[in-house]
Amino acid sequence: MSNYHHLTSCDREMIMLWLSHGWSITAIADYLGRNKSTISREIKRNSCQNFYRASTAQKKYEARRSACRMQPKLSNEALKETIREKIELYQWSPEQIAGRLSYENSEYSISYSTIYRALHNRKFNKKGEYGRGLILKLRRKGKNVRRKFEKRGKIIISNPIEDRPEEANERLRIGDWEGDTVSGPINKSCLVTLTDRRSRFLLSRKSKTKLSGDVNEVMAALLKGQPVFTVTLDRGKEFARHTEITKETGIEFYFPAPHQPWARGTNENTNGLLREYFPKGTDISQMTDRLVEQVVYNLNTRPRKCLGYATPYEVFYSTTLHLT
Repeated sequence: MSNYHHLTSCDREMIMLWLSHGWSITAIADYLGRNKSTISREIKRNSCQNFYRASTAQKKYEARRSACRMQPKLSNEALKETIREKIELYQWSPEQIAGRLSYENSEYSISYSTIYRALHNRKFNKKGEYGRGLILKLRRKGKNVRRKFEKRGKIIISNPIEDRPEEANERLRIGDWEGDTVSGPINKSCLVTLTDRRSRFLLSRKSKTKLSGDVNEVMAALLKGQPVFTVTLDRGKEFARHTEITKETGIEFYFPAPHQPWARGTNENTNGLLREYFPKGTDISQMTDRLVEQVVYNLNTRPRKCLGYATPYEVFYSTTLHLT
């Protein structure tokens, strides 16, 4: 006998015909080239009131076949709504959503490629909603990243990045920070940002201006009470007074070579995330402190692939949150 394959509608027609002619199960099995237990089971499972009808048997088979298949992941409305919420309200990426569900051992599981396919196929569109729908809520929206070099002024540095301790280079501890500013219109407020290299935890606060005195004051306030071993800054003139903090606290500042923003990649990436909330040209002075705090909280509680889908908050404070 050949490898097993399911009975076809034609096979069922022949079974019904030969049963009506009084053939035995063994004779029908020999005629169809099947095991007699296959024919016996088929008749027993699909007969109705001791009568075997081919069309009824085929419908029962198709219903069972459909029920035994894995249902589409997004047929679960609770999972679908969770994904929609994380993308629409918190700007999580599909990869972050899938990774965090796995990280928390959630009852739901889904791959990020499945989410992307559903987004492109408009599976998340609500009734009556047309266009690209939820995919427009993704942070990148399919845009390419353009690399730019810094063109701001330079300052006298205290320590080159080559002298930075290996613990900082290898991200072995909490307390090695990278700093920069996120600017608004010229001569107006900016955000001072500090990102911990190990945990990606963000500290940020508004500065009245981008002048070195104001920036220095905000940076000192952000670092106060935090674990600090090193701070790596760019060479912008807004950090010209960093030595004042060193004299007061003993904190050492390090600087990469000119035009090398990738040497502070952790902070550059974090500033890119902030730019999604505060696009270039946004007047930072019009943003409330409460709004800035909320954005920082959102970023610190967003799972990161580089952290195994833990959040910066969890790594920085050595705790566990429940987010899905």
